[in-house]
Amino acid sequence: MAMAAPTGSAALCGHLALLLLLLLAAPAALGYSFPQQHTMQYWARRLEQEIDGVMRIFGGVQQLRGIYNENRNLFEVKENVPRKLVEKVAGDIESLLAKKVRALKRLANAAEKFQKAHHWQDNIREEDIEYYDSKADTEYDDPDGEEIEREKSNSLKLEFTDDANFKTKVNYSYAAVQIPTDIYKGSTVILNELNWTQALEDVFIENRKEDPSLLWQVFGSATGVTRYYPATPWRAPNKIDLYDVRRRPWYIQGASSPKDMVIIVDVSGSVSGLTLKLMKTSVYEMLDTLSDDDYVNVASFNEKAKPVSCFKHLVQANIRNKKVFKEDVQGMVAKGTTDYKAGFEYAFDQLQNSNITRANCNKMIMMFTDGGEDRVQDVFEKYNWPNKTVRVFTFSVGQHNYDVTPLQWMACANKGYYFEIPSIGAIRINTQEYLDVLGRPMVLAGNRAKQVQWTNVYQDALGLGLVVTGTLPVFNLTEDSSDRKNQLILGVMGIDVALNDIKKLTPRYNLGANGYVFAIDLNGYVLLHPNLQPQIINFREPVTLDFLDAELEDENKEEIRRSMIDGNDGQRFIKTLIKSLDEQYIDEVFRTYTWAPIKSTNYSLGLVLPPYSTYYIQANLSDQILQVKLPNIKMKDFEYLLPNSFESEGHVFIAPREYCKDLDLSDNNTEFLENFIALMEKVTPDSKQCDNFLLHNLILDTGITQQLVERVWKDQDLNTYSLLAVFAATDGGITRVFPNKAADDWEEEPEPFNASFYRRSLDNKGYIFKPPYRDARYRGLDLENNTIGILVSTAVELSIGGKTLKPAVVGVKLDLEAWAEKFKVLASNRTDRDQLGARRCDPSSSCEMDCEANNKDLICVLIDDGGFLVLSNQEDHWYQVGKFFSEVDANLMSALYNNSFYARKESYDFQSVCAPEAQSNTGAAPRGVFVPTVADLLNLAWWTSAAAWSLFQQFLYGLTYSSWFQTEDVTADSMEARETSCIMKQTQYYFSTVNATYNAIIDCGNCSRLFHAQRLANTNLLFVVADKPLCSQCESVKLLQAEVRAPPRDPNQCELVDRPRYRKGPHICFDYNATEDTSDCGRGASFAPSLGVLLSLQLLLLYSSASRHPLPPAACL
Repeated sequence: MAMAAPTGSAALCGHLALLLLLLLAAPAALGYSFPQQHTMQYWARRLEQEIDGVMRIFGGVQQLRGIYNENRNLFEVKENVPRKLVEKVAGDIESLLAKKVRALKRLANAAEKFQKAHHWQDNIREEDIEYYDSKADTEYDDPDGEEIEREKSNSLKLEFTDDANFKTKVNYSYAAVQIPTDIYKGSTVILNELNWTQALEDVFIENRKEDPSLLWQVFGSATGVTRYYPATPWRAPNKIDLYDVRRRPWYIQGASSPKDMVIIVDVSGSVSGLTLKLMKTSVYEMLDTLSDDDYVNVASFNEKAKPVSCFKHLVQANIRNKKVFKEDVQGMVAKGTTDYKAGFEYAFDQLQNSNITRANCNKMIMMFTDGGEDRVQDVFEKYNWPNKTVRVFTFSVGQHNYDVTPLQWMACANKGYYFEIPSIGAIRINTQEYLDVLGRPMVLAGNRAKQVQWTNVYQDALGLGLVVTGTLPVFNLTEDSSDRKNQLILGVMGIDVALNDIKKLTPRYNLGANGYVFAIDLNGYVLLHPNLQPQIINFREPVTLDFLDAELEDENKEEIRRSMIDGNDGQRFIKTLIKSLDEQYIDEVFRTYTWAPIKSTNYSLGLVLPPYSTYYIQANLSDQILQVKLPNIKMKDFEYLLPNSFESEGHVFIAPREYCKDLDLSDNNTEFLENFIALMEKVTPDSKQCDNFLLHNLILDTGITQQLVERVWKDQDLNTYSLLAVFAATDGGITRVFPNKAADDWEEEPEPFNASFYRRSLDNKGYIFKPPYRDARYRGLDLENNTIGILVSTAVELSIGGKTLKPAVVGVKLDLEAWAEKFKVLASNRTDRDQLGARRCDPSSSCEMDCEANNKDLICVLIDDGGFLVLSNQEDHWYQVGKFFSEVDANLMSALYNNSFYARKESYDFQSVCAPEAQSNTGAAPRGVFVPTVADLLNLAWWTSAAAWSLFQQFLYGLTYSSWFQTEDVTADSMEARETSCIMKQTQYYFSTVNATYNAIIDCGNCSRLFHAQRLANTNLLFVVADKPLCSQCESVKLLQAEVRAPPRDPNQCELVDRPRYRKGPHICFDYNATEDTSDCGRGASFAPSLGVLLSLQLLLLYSSASRHPLPPAACL
């Protein structure tokens, strides 16, 4: 326990008590005493003066201000007007998306016209249809590395060329077709679908002629066929391809209105073994048909109904909530007797709960059971009739001989559908076909339902990166003989827009290092944000990062988010917390948030600007460029970018920006610099192919930083002050490091806007120390052969005509070992005239200990605002510089935290990637699997039975669904993943508001320790002096700072769903139409393809499923 005594006014007894504690805790040797408060304050002032003196001499802040003022004729000071910027960017994004919408509507209208004019052909043959089968050229490898023989195909043979826009090989003359593996492409339905959709190719091509920037144009058919343009080979998975367009969230969003769904699962005693496994997998698959616009709950029932998870009501069907359901469904156990009434009453009560956030559109109950006799008509009469606002879908699961008539009746009597799932092969198709039923009201609503919707962010299946998709439903406009409208949806049309194309419309470099643009949707998920950086590519799910998770949440941001979702515009100046770019520090900053809706979309745009970025520099060097007559010399400043000038002028790093269209970018700065110089020999800085703003500012800053070298750095001896380097970095993209040899150890980003020291210096006053980061496992280097440097930086603030801005950051790099010695001297009782040892304390003289003479008894350290060790008087601490201080002295760091020198902020990173956790497969056999007897195996009739076929499918799909024979989760599209998305827990420490000097004692009996702590003015440092621990009996719990994988259920979703974040669903809902024909409600098995198709599929599964790798992701495709 640490007892603190502040320097403010206190009672006399308080001072006496502290003095007594100081005396009691002093070292036992006679003549030594713990340094008094005024002594340590004196040491602190000496440290402050030394730091300030070095930075004044070498930093060159004043000189750089003078250089900028002297060159005022070379630049203008421009203003960022937030409202105008937001209005312009929102308008540009609206125009970009509007062009895609026009193409989308043209495609949807054409598709409806083509299908209506199409004449159905019963005798159509596969050879009658010409199309490019995207999987015909796909190479599938077996586990032994041998190529699997492809099935014969009549696919067109196309040639492809590399395309920079699509980042892959394409053919603009044709579209490609993808047909799911479990669909027989020679069936009459599929062939007719291929026949009429072929006409879409001409519309695809015309769309591209009108808008060459169009990316993937896609039609996803309700039959499962995908036709996309331009043609490109399908990306080969390492395992069987289970991609089905109808299961993609973009298709589901376009094919139906939002849903409130309650899933009830029969877990009575008759449901056991394989049937229970089938039900669990069916629930998993059903959950995957839901998007963030939907709400869901899952319950099991026998004599009573209860939720399978901690969720007591409908919750949003987002990734995290669905994960909880999937984990908890695994724990369902079969026992007791069946009572349908209990299950349905629970479900209806859930749907009638109006005190919670929900979709408030389609309402449905999905019941999975092995069969029963009760029709529970009284329940339907009580809750659902006569309006039938809740649809009931029933699923008969497993192989059994029960009468399914009651299940059929329940579905038909409540505007639903009845499905049969006899085996695992029927799960995928039958857990998605309910969408056809939900699409009926949309089709019957006609043009009112044809509204473009924009999706969440996705990873594109064919390599575009992050995209959003505009969707539009396509309806069947044919009529039957009685002139009744067809009520089937034909499919969904989609067009991808790459996020990079939207980002190009947003300002970047004029906003400064800490200004940025972001956009969110109606769920509060970010479309644009600098922190939207998913680490895993193979996402089956959309990339859903909430704005309040992309930033550090507070009340102001909650209100801003709500206003944006509501479609309002606004502006607010707030004080908030932000993470540093390296996620090690927290800064308290001021920001102006400005926002406005993007019209005709569900998105809202925001701009974040710090006060010092209200103004920015725009160089204007046109006159100087025109004065240059020699063809091989553009400007004198370019000479200082040439490597042959580095030895005298310092090494120059230039930010890898797109200065010109023909400039080849490179991660290697030397190579990028060579490319840049080579290009400048061919074009002038005023060339139309170059960005004049970027290029002129780069040239300006090259000259300004070179003048700093001439006026300040060249005249100083860095060794005298134990400096390894001096440096300057600018908004224009220049980082100059002097001397040249120091560049060999320069580890900072060449792009100043991506350098943590640069961004933190702009947000903090004074001198910002940055030690090299070391994690807890770091064991140190050989200091004799490796020089460790500590960065100290500060922003250069200009005031020009009353306009304040910060166009540059300057600093020095300290030699750790030399400054550690200097630190000991400055925090000692020596004066400048004293020689080492002249004032050393000893038992014969009564004096205070100091950090130099008594380093065996006294620990003296400088810790930065993140809690990382910067300097120490202990030599064995030197290799630990840059570590979180709790790793060095847990007892002392805990005392600093408990005495409020530091505050702590915990947050979560939802975009991380982790190695898969080891799975336990104990037990000799799979649980709940039917095992045939010897008699069965010898009985020919058994081999032709449904049970044999089910077991065969179970075995084959078990190879495909890696978890089928395990007790862990079953994942339908992905196999044994090498990497998985995960949640990481982050903890950062930062200075609290306490700015006083403290003396305190860490009270632990005979092991008590005194310490003194004081902030150093104009720095981000805390000066701490403490007794060395006398024994190890007073060890504290080590504070953790390193990022760790969040434990299961952390953050606690069960608590979070009770205080859901504000959101809005789509503005449209089509869940009812009086003319809907509900007579087609499923009166038999709906999964009955030919035996030949199934055998072919199963053999393909068996042959290709041994290699367990994840499938490619799917975005618009």
